[in-house]
Amino acid sequence: MASAEDVARDQFALIRIEDMHCHRCEQAIQKSLCSLPGVREVEVDFASGQASVLYESGSVSVKDLMDAVTEAGYHATGFTQGQANRTPHS
Repeated sequence: MASAEDVARDQFALIRIEDMHCHRCEQAIQKSLCSLPGVREVEVDFASGQASVLYESGSVSVKDLMDAVTEAGYHATGFTQGQANRTPHS
């Protein structure tokens, strides 16, 4: 379970991805992103061509996330990054 201090370091990235065509594409990208240490949550949507990732900034970088998309066989074309606004679950 994440502590309040851990959650305070969480970052959010919205990654734009080309070449996704179906739910299997979503699953392959999600699996690749979730395999990285420090990734807390991943949602991939082929219809919008985006993946949203909640991650711990001290454990993984946006470059790591984009590399994971590439390793899954897709093309990450860019990203938007910000601080996650989350409250820890008790």
